[in-house]
Amino acid sequence: MTQKDPIRPTDDDARNLARGLLRDATYGALAVLDPRTGAPSVTRVAIGTTLHGMPVSLISRLATHFSALEADQRCSLLLGEPGPKGDPLTHPRMTLHCDAGFIHTGMPAHDSLRAHYLATHPKSKLYIDFPDFSFVRFTVNGGLLNGGFGKAFQITSDDLRDALG
Repeated sequence: MTQKDPIRPTDDDARNLARGLLRDATYGALAVLDPRTGAPSVTRVAIGTTLHGMPVSLISRLATHFSALEADQRCSLLLGEPGPKGDPLTHPRMTLHCDAGFIHTGMPAHDSLRAHYLATHPKSKLYIDFPDFSFVRFTVNGGLLNGGFGKAFQITSDDLRDALG
């Protein structure tokens, strides 16, 4: 018996869903590799976007995922929230395969990113200027979109282009 490929061709509806998940995300699960053990590690982080729509987070140097990203920039983000009713696995979600890049205080892009992030995350004004915090910009290399039961798609950075700018 041959098994049917569960990945559907990526169409405009899938692209629009993926763009919406990225645009609307306020938090996500960040997966990194522990530099000491090589084991995968997942944590919840606040998610925003850059001025060009790329995913970004503000992370403290004290967090273990900060040092993990310094050691290996490869990571994944899981975005999408279960709805208030029904099986959580029937709600859309997306995994993005990314490379992380730090934007520290004093770097050219920092001030404009800080202003944009504050506009979308006003509560971050409590800690955004702490010396241990830096922005992490995620360059999307591709990913997987699960639009609900039986709706799986491969996503490229080009598919996210309207969201990424």
